[in-house]
Amino acid sequence: MPKGKLVIVTAPSGAGKTTLVNALVAHDEKLLASVSHTTRPGRPSEENGVNYHFVSDQEFMTMLQGGDFLESAEVYGYHYGTSQHWVSGQLSEGFDVILEIDWQGAAQIRNLLPDSCFIFILPPSLEALSQRLTERAQDDEDTIDKRMQQARSVIEHVAAADFMVVNDDFETALDDIRAIIRSNRLTVRVQEESLANLLSSLTRI
Repeated sequence: MPKGKLVIVTAPSGAGKTTLVNALVAHDEKLLASVSHTTRPGRPSEENGVNYHFVSDQEFMTMLQGGDFLESAEVYGYHYGTSQHWVSGQLSEGFDVILEIDWQGAAQIRNLLPDSCFIFILPPSLEALSQRLTERAQDDEDTIDKRMQQARSVIEHVAAADFMVVNDDFETALDDIRAIIRSNRLTVRVQEESLANLLSSLTRI
């Protein structure tokens, strides 16, 4: 069975990456979203094991020291990490896995797995980003100010990605990311594995 592709999605907070990833996974049976471990407290709308695996600082550090994470990062004072065992297992089964992570974690994975696909989602403007953070009503004013300050430094890392998608119109951004994932499934490396029998029959003398 051909090995799956690892897709990394990162963006400044409020750019809409979670909504886009959820929509992608909901309509693509070959694409699975990794659920990160975090020490951040869960929000009222979040469910443990669905949005994140919520763990204590001690649990996280034990996992980190045990080599359980493919990548990890500290964001806004909380720790985040991606399960190496789960991701490796799904890729081995032939599923594509999408990681919605911070740019720090994305950089770690690109060093380990340069073949992964890295997509950076941008807001149409900083004003639009501020409005989205305010309208989603998940953070207080001080937190929103911190996220806006952090957004500029996050966006400075966009050149490390393979693709940039501006989330101005949601459906257009969704179609753009679908096109990126589809194009990655059609590379010669992937197709050589999935179409090995066809290629053999076409080149057999």
